[in-house]
Amino acid sequence: MLRISDPIAVAAIALGGGVATVIDLRTRRVPNLLTLSIGLLGVALAGSHATSVSVAGALAGFAVGLVLMLPGHVIGATGAGDVKLFAAIGTLLGPAHIVVAFLYTALAGGVLAVVVAVRRRRLQETVERTAAFVRTGGSNVGEIEHVAANNRFAYAPAIAIGALAAVIVGL
Repeated sequence: MLRISDPIAVAAIALGGGVATVIDLRTRRVPNLLTLSIGLLGVALAGSHATSVSVAGALAGFAVGLVLMLPGHVIGATGAGDVKLFAAIGTLLGPAHIVVAFLYTALAGGVLAVVVAVRRRRLQETVERTAAFVRTGGSNVGEIEHVAANNRFAYAPAIAIGALAAVIVGL
């Protein structure tokens, strides 16, 4: 079981998540080279027994992370870089902890969405469109994700927070 006492995994998650956050905030992109590096690092650490995650666990963590984030990308809620980043972090967390990280990431993402909406002075509109999305099963996704809507924000910070919370809390 991965714990906060697993300092190599915690450091890798903090460093990878931190770099992704800085880049995403500046460019609104998460580079493929970064996500590939994080994923390879996770598998290498697992292979060298430097963390408590096995190679099979690292690969399963990647797969589970990918499966969890992919639907959000399909409906336009997250970018492809976010999906790849989350899957790559799954190699460091393993399958059970990446599920917990997904829950924390969703919470952190919700908080960040509210902060962004408040800063952009569109909280009421955001809440109304979100309610319509839930009520209609997503029929208004085109309206929400329209380029002119200015609804995009960097999601790597939420992923980094969620992954670190999963390690620190260790549920």
